[in-house]
Amino acid sequence: MFSSNFERMINLAVETFAAHNDPNQLDVNEEVIKQLEQLHPATLSEHNEGNGPVVWILLIPTTTSLMNEFIKEKISESELLNKTPLNIKYDALYLCSALVLPEFRRKGLAKKIALDAIQQIRNDHPIKNLFTWNFSKEGALLSESIAQREKLPLLHRERNIE
Repeated sequence: MFSSNFERMINLAVETFAAHNDPNQLDVNEEVIKQLEQLHPATLSEHNEGNGPVVWILLIPTTTSLMNEFIKEKISESELLNKTPLNIKYDALYLCSALVLPEFRRKGLAKKIALDAIQQIRNDHPIKNLFTWNFSKEGALLSESIAQREKLPLLHRERNIE
């Protein structure tokens, strides 16, 4: 049976993150999307080839102090989002997730979409640090490449990835 790209992306997110089973992860729903959009319009980005999204990028601008709490596992992703104050200048950026349908991988789309979104955020905020919590080797490579391109230090919350 044919699935839309949107359905495939939802399934990919569930398979990759299983956020509904992990209280430390952000479970993206309509309420979370509204919170993200209040932080900055570029927090959620996608690439659409005409049949629905094939790339989703999620970024969370925040403060260095909240970044450090997250890196040290003192707060969860949900707490990171909920504790991030509105209407301030953010100096840290969480590269939260990058999802790409399999047939669109290794084409530079995730990097391009992420860099475009980061530039939009940096136009409004003095970002000094990037941070991640990688779930895959590909995610780790992408975040390292983005940090190098943006000339920003990259901090990691530790996770064993295969």
